[in-house]
Formats: sequence, structure tokens, C-alpha cells
Amino acid sequence: MDGDRMFELAQALAAAKSRQDVPAAMKLLHPEMVLESPAFGTTARGPAENEKALRRFFASFPDYDVVLQGHAASGEALACWGTVRMTMTGDRFGAEPNGRRAELPVFIRFGFEDDLIAAEYFFFDLSELCAQSGVSTDAVRRTLFGSAG
Repeated sequence: MDGDRMFELAQALAAAKSRQDVPAAMKLLHPEMVLESPAFGTTARGPAENEKALRRFFASFPDYDVVLQGHAASGEALACWGTVRMTMTGDRFGAEPNGRRAELPVFIRFGFEDDLIAAEYFFFDLSELCAQSGVSTDAVRRTLFGSAG
């Protein structure tokens, strides 16, 4: 797959996620899709887990918006970088957020198979999200990772 097609798929996924449109996002994902989000310590495999992960993420960040500002492609992989804006809501993370919208740099690495997105590695700085959301990074890490966090 060429770099232009990879970026077209990544942009389509970014647009669907920015609309919180789970069905549109799922249409872009390979049946063996693996979504890794190290900041949250999560990995979702396959359609059911990916749909559940997206719905849970959008429940916590209902105004999620990502803008891909640059990319580089090599072989079957694509790396994108940009900005994510999102407001932490609820108590999923073990702390009461301040309700302010956070703005963070984001790095996303994609893999592809059968003209679909087969892997996404979604990386951002959890500490910066916590700082902008007015919550303790330590408290959030304890909620996400237990005493090992």
C-alpha cells in the first residue's frame, strides 16, 4: 500500500473518531485490528474489543478531536503526529477532573492489511493530560495500573 492511501485511511479514522462515530471508525478497521494505548495501559484486539474500547474512550472524552499535522510512511507502516483536544469527564480515572479541555501532542503509528487499518499505537503524555485536567497523575496511574503504577 502506498503512503498516500495509508494517510487517507488514517485521516478517515481521525475524522470518524473526532465525530465519535464508532460505526464509521469500525468500517476502517481490519478484523484482526490491535489498538494499543500505553498511556492507559490498554490493548484491544478484534472488532468487539475495539468497539468497546472506543465507546468507553468517548464516554470519558466526549469532545475528543484529533488533527493529524504530519506523517511519514515506510513499507506497510505510517507514523502520524498532531494535536489531540479532549475533556476528561466522569470518575473513570479515580479523580474528579476540572472540566477544562486539554490540548496535547499525539503520536500515532499505524499498520495496514487488506486495505484496512490493522494496528494503531496511540501515544500521548498521560501526565500532561492529568495536569491540564486538574487531577493527580499518581491517582490516575493507581486507578489504571494499581499499586504498580
